Amino acid sequence: MELLKQRIMKDGHVKPGNIIKVDSFLNHQMDIELMNEIGKEFAHLFADQPITKILTIEASGIGIAAIAAQHFGNVPVVFAKKTKSKNLDGELYISQVESFTRNTVFDIQVSKKFITEDDCVLILDDFLARGKALLGLIDIVNQSGAKFAGCGIVIEKGWQDGGEVLRKKGVRLESLAIIDKADETGFTFRN
Repeated sequence: MELLKQRIMKDGHVKPGNIIKVDSFLNHQMDIELMNEIGKEFAHLFADQPITKILTIEASGIGIAAIAAQHFGNVPVVFAKKTKSKNLDGELYISQVESFTRNTVFDIQVSKKFITEDDCVLILDDFLARGKALLGLIDIVNQSGAKFAGCGIVIEKGWQDGGEVLRKKGVRLESLAIIDKADETGFTFRN
């Protein structure tokens, strides 16, 4: 998606450890016009699927998923919670996820009442690095018995193995921008 790539080049930064900072427009402060275009693109890419729910993980995926949901006929957005809270009750789907940026393992949880075998679920998230969050979300969809439509990612870190791992597993993966190199000189995108 050319608009996204241009925005990454203009406003994105790289921190030590190849941490890509796009917090001025994607995952802290959100550019709603850009997010709307991202949502339209995901709807176009997955137009062949009868999406009934969009699943993401808190927190950065929520805004992306909510805006994209409008382009899928206002389907509900469900987000996996990273911590058990008092308002999360009933039976839960639970999967373990290893966080690259936090260097920790945690459980993600979704109430069973929000995803059922009657659903067709699309997973959306902001970044793909090693694929651990997506594998956890896919596990939750599989636990539910719902149809799994695929994964939509805004930015994939192409130098890490997450995309390759998921594609080898047969996961339909649509990344809007794949960055093969990110350093102090800028960004190199895969065509």
